[in-house]
Amino acid sequence: MAERPKISLGMSALDDLFKNEQELAESKLPKLYDIPLDMIDDFPDHPFKVKMDEDMDQLVESIKERGLITPITLREKEDGRYEIVSGHRRRKACEIAGFSTIKADVHKDMTRDEAVILMVESNFQRSVILPSEKAFAYKMRLEAMKRQGKRTDLTSDPLGPKSGVRSNEELATSTGDSMTQIKRYIRLTNLIPDLLNLVDEGKMGMRPAVELSYLSPADQEILSNELYINDSTPSHDQAIRLRKYAETGELTKAVIELVVREEKPNQRERIHIRFDKVKDFIPKHVNPENAGDYIVEALQFYQKHQQKRNKNVR
Repeated sequence: MAERPKISLGMSALDDLFKNEQELAESKLPKLYDIPLDMIDDFPDHPFKVKMDEDMDQLVESIKERGLITPITLREKEDGRYEIVSGHRRRKACEIAGFSTIKADVHKDMTRDEAVILMVESNFQRSVILPSEKAFAYKMRLEAMKRQGKRTDLTSDPLGPKSGVRSNEELATSTGDSMTQIKRYIRLTNLIPDLLNLVDEGKMGMRPAVELSYLSPADQEILSNELYINDSTPSHDQAIRLRKYAETGELTKAVIELVVREEKPNQRERIHIRFDKVKDFIPKHVNPENAGDYIVEALQFYQKHQQKRNKNVR
């Protein structure tokens, strides 16, 4: 006689049959532990910065008044210590508030790659994320997915994905950034810290930063120094040319200096004059497009007149 198929009731133990709905719901909640702060380590190469700013001050005051509302998430390590998967800011705030322990949801069987993916996902819920944070977070997550057996190529698609959807496509869907944008962010991880800081501070755009990421660290150091000396940032066009010089082996310190010291169109001083303010002084046969040239000629004529007048006065 064929063996009867087993029917799954979706319960983990026989005792679950005798639990009411509230007890079942509570049994599925994560168990929280009070973990000593000195037993907790930062996540290795954590890409998200913990800033000592006004938001941190407010979080510290909230914890002092009401305690920690949202527990942190920890992964138990092989040596018996713990590392933070989610909650670096909350851990720091508890330290400042003078706590010795912290409420935590502890995962004992979580792999490092699973922890990386959860760490990135939880931090991407923040309202403000710096470009550098996104860059290293995307890189870490895609590398974790690769180790889990998923494709992470961002440029080719010859045979199709191993698991139905490529990891970069999955990441694009979950974050809202396109695959092209994700690739750009990951390129930023090749920038030296000084240049990457310019991107975080909004002083350099993504597109020129991506071009400069192809320069060697040594050339980037020279460039960073020149930018500091001249108090400027490269335009997209300048960054493209610097990359081309580097690819052809023509990039030298002298070339970098020349490019950085170029006057950019948007750096030239301009005077804006409304046409309706000067139209009565411009002949009707002069087109509005040529009004600027006419004004310059008129000023040159006036200057000569003044110089001639000053000579006669003497």
